[in-house]
Amino acid sequence: MPDRWVEPADPVAAALVAAFLDGPWTAKDLALRGRRAVGRPRAGWLRPLAERVVERFPRPPVDEPRALQACVVGSEAYGKARSAAARAGEPLRVAHLATATTGMGRNRWGVPPLDTVGDLATFLELEDGELDWFADVRRRQVRAPAGPLHHYRSSWRVKRGAPRLLEAPQPRLKALQRRVLHEVLARFPVHDAAHGFVPGRSPLTGAWDHVLARTVVRFDLEGFFASVAAGRVFGVFRQTGYPEPVAHLLTGLTTHVTPLAVLREMPEGGAGDERHRLRRHLSRAHLPQGAPTSPALANLVALGLDRRLAGLARSLGATCTRYADDLTFSSVDGLDPDRLHRAVARIAADEGFRLNEAKTRVRGSGARQVVTGLVVNERPNVPREEFDRLKATLHNCVRHGPDGQNRDGHPDFRAHLLGRVARVESVNPAKGRRLRSSFDAIAW
Repeated sequence: MPDRWVEPADPVAAALVAAFLDGPWTAKDLALRGRRAVGRPRAGWLRPLAERVVERFPRPPVDEPRALQACVVGSEAYGKARSAAARAGEPLRVAHLATATTGMGRNRWGVPPLDTVGDLATFLELEDGELDWFADVRRRQVRAPAGPLHHYRSSWRVKRGAPRLLEAPQPRLKALQRRVLHEVLARFPVHDAAHGFVPGRSPLTGAWDHVLARTVVRFDLEGFFASVAAGRVFGVFRQTGYPEPVAHLLTGLTTHVTPLAVLREMPEGGAGDERHRLRRHLSRAHLPQGAPTSPALANLVALGLDRRLAGLARSLGATCTRYADDLTFSSVDGLDPDRLHRAVARIAADEGFRLNEAKTRVRGSGARQVVTGLVVNERPNVPREEFDRLKATLHNCVRHGPDGQNRDGHPDFRAHLLGRVARVESVNPAKGRRLRSSFDAIAW
């Protein structure tokens, strides 16, 4: 079944959009079908409107009905026709509503073709009502009381600066997001400077780019996930060629508005202006930190940022990488930190992000240079204190048993330790083997 796209705010404009998309794409044909839609066979204003539409859209915008309606509503011919009809006491009305077929535009990256909302529901193995429920595009859950029907479990984390909100999707929504991640988002290209949440890249691959640098400068993006609004996510899905109704629902499935009750529970921490910005970001549709799709979508939204920062680095004879919200520049010839800071802050602001000024770090070769948690002065390596703490923990687990060493209450302490050992192994195999030997001696 084709999708019928109707915007209740202006039913006449919606009827004209449906009529325009329901046949040959010439100004003459659009005007004829438009006259039928409004029941006015002599409406002369429809010809200049049709010419304006064809000029704006050389081909039928089957994937952009909202953009087409905006063109109609914003045109001089339509505005004058509505005003004249109102003055005559005969306002424009819908006489005939065609069925406008939406469909994909150019499929740039070979994503699964989804021409209609029905196709999206089938792709996700959902009924139409279920798709509307999970997408929650009307954001009904914002004021709903806490309970099992909420799509996310929220928890605040206190850290230096403003607190962080983790929003973990419930299992069924998480499964839908994983399908979108693996079958849609994984097909998008990611910039070479991005090392976070990209297959084949890691903190280690990013750290290698900054080894033996004379100067390392690190910046942090404030509220990285929360600052990505739904409109930018919608733009990502539109770039695939998905029609507006499909992109609209995919955006609803992957963004979230934090309920008011959760916002009221924000713990202390951070400056007042930073807390205000965080609350403002969370109170609108944003990327939830905890959803499997958020890292990939954030990388795609940040593609323009990555391109511009990489260009800046080339102009300065430097290297640039980004791991999520962590930006790093380095150069073997040195950098002017103040000049670099001004340029990065300006580019970040242009791309919709903001630097966390309190987390900017400048390190010369005589100091310990840390990138994505790894020391890079001579080669990537774990910081000595991190290795020593893990070594001591494993030693105590061997001697006294693991139960008494889980001081932070990790639900799966064995997996937690194993992950930390694997991190050291990936960076420094020799040290990793020593830790692995201790881990294997623990009586679980």
